[in-house]
Amino acid sequence: VNPPKDLKKPRGKKCFFVKFFGTEDHAWIKVEQLKPYHPHKEEMIKINKGKRFQQAVDAVEEFLRKTKGKDQASSHNSTEEKNRRNSSEERGKQSAGEEKRKASLSEGKVKKGTGEGKKRVSSVSSERGSKSPLKRAQDQSPRKRGRPPKDEKDLTIPESSTVKRVMTGTVAGFKWPPSVSEPVKDSDPHFHHFLLSQTEKPAVCYQAITKKLKVCEEETGSTSIQAADSTAVNGSITPTDKKIGFLGLGLMGSGIVSNLLKMGHTVTVWNRTAEKCDLFIQEGARLGRTPAEVVSTCDITFACVSDPKAAKDLVLGPSGVLQGIRPGKCYVDMSTVDADTVTELAQVIVSRGGRFLEAPVSGNQQLSNDGMLVILAAGDRGLYEDCSSCFQAMGKTSFFLGEVGNAAKMMLIVNMVQGSFMATIAEGLTLAQVTGQSQQTLLDILNQGQLASIFLDQKCQNILQGNFKPDFYLKYIQKDLRLAIALGDSVNHPTPMAAAANEVYKRAKALDQSDNDMSAVYRAYIH
Repeated sequence: VNPPKDLKKPRGKKCFFVKFFGTEDHAWIKVEQLKPYHPHKEEMIKINKGKRFQQAVDAVEEFLRKTKGKDQASSHNSTEEKNRRNSSEERGKQSAGEEKRKASLSEGKVKKGTGEGKKRVSSVSSERGSKSPLKRAQDQSPRKRGRPPKDEKDLTIPESSTVKRVMTGTVAGFKWPPSVSEPVKDSDPHFHHFLLSQTEKPAVCYQAITKKLKVCEEETGSTSIQAADSTAVNGSITPTDKKIGFLGLGLMGSGIVSNLLKMGHTVTVWNRTAEKCDLFIQEGARLGRTPAEVVSTCDITFACVSDPKAAKDLVLGPSGVLQGIRPGKCYVDMSTVDADTVTELAQVIVSRGGRFLEAPVSGNQQLSNDGMLVILAAGDRGLYEDCSSCFQAMGKTSFFLGEVGNAAKMMLIVNMVQGSFMATIAEGLTLAQVTGQSQQTLLDILNQGQLASIFLDQKCQNILQGNFKPDFYLKYIQKDLRLAIALGDSVNHPTPMAAAANEVYKRAKALDQSDNDMSAVYRAYIH
């Protein structure tokens, strides 16, 4: 469909503005991520068995029925008009000038009803013989007829009825009914904000494409705002006019920076290994020589590094972040570290007049590349809101968790659960093998049960294929388990499951699996 006039098209690969059935939301989608509906319909239905996906398919089928009826009616009306014109010509009751005027008028109606836009949607029309959502938007557009916009020239337009994100295992959602819906002030209709410990509801601002929300009142009186499920992310983002800095271009940081650039942000990058910056310079980023220089030249600087020591060195070391901090400068630490570390960093930043936000992310390299991370933020609430367009570019959901330290604790708990689950998966697969059971059959059974998830399937496939290319480094999940166990110790809370899993990961590290994916913990059981 045609995007709103004020919506900026992302830079980079060619893409289209797509409407999603079921969720009724929109997003910019790359050409290579689009699939025609009919050839892939049955395949996608087999993969996605959820109720919401079926509702999306039903919406598509209803749309096709309606457009088919409209096309038939249009064709019938055109035929009648043609017959009337021929009859009128035979009777010769009208003047030559009047005949010309009516004939011209009739041809215009026929052309409008049956021919317009065929060149621009030929790949769609030839498949199903009915209007696509793209053509429907073109019919309604005030743009001059028959002249495609510059961005659409020489492009084959795939059918957009139920476009899927190829890499992310899409699950279609549905729109919350109006009785429990309320728009929110964010510009992106596909980005989920969860505002915890919030004393009052956010101001309401209606956008051209609104985000539907389910507002759940907590017993404490705070408000949690939950958006409807969405198959499309990173749609109508208006990039902040603030200058953005980014320090650390590892597995997670690289994907984040790429999405910031695609969505139109001005980004200056720095990495300890300078060569990693080259690709992003080619994409339009600027190069910072030191962390201090990046912070001093940018309004908001993000950092994403490996562990507490790296996070401290980045801020407190030579030519570090702290040397570039002055009143009003903003620093957002996205590293997964312990609460004590992040609290110490917040104190030194604020002592220099800076503003601080912690914002560790839940996800992996693929989710980072796809802009599908989950962001856990805590600290300066105003800075959290200033980062809105950046969080929308890099993630699908953000949570604001209150004071500094809360996000670090929550992130360690999340990764503790994930790491323990991964170790259990590996344990189950090896037990199946040594007892003569099929590992593939075990995976098939798990995928049909309550444990079914993208994470389970991907990690099991890694193990079955012997492919341990890192999506989340094993050494980092072990670090997070260690920090989570320490968090439990600090409040005298037992963490025996995490402790057991930690020992398995330590054995895997001893087997030189540190730089492999976390699923390589499997090798600790077979050696």
